[in-house]
Amino acid sequence: MEDRWLSVDEIGAYLGVKRDTVYKWIVEKEMPAHKVGRLWKFKKDEIDEWVRKGRASETRE
Repeated sequence: MEDRWLSVDEIGAYLGVKRDTVYKWIVEKEMPAHKVGRLWKFKKDEIDEWVRKGRASETRE
């Protein structure tokens, strides 16, 4: 199984959202992301778990 780091564009394509949405979710919905230098990187399994837990649809109060 491939276990590589995904870019903002790749994770956006995987989830079917725009890159601006990915950046918004990092800040507002605590999307699991890792800063590597100036770039955000993602692990697919962490994103899958985050989505399964319903975190993408939560609203902040």
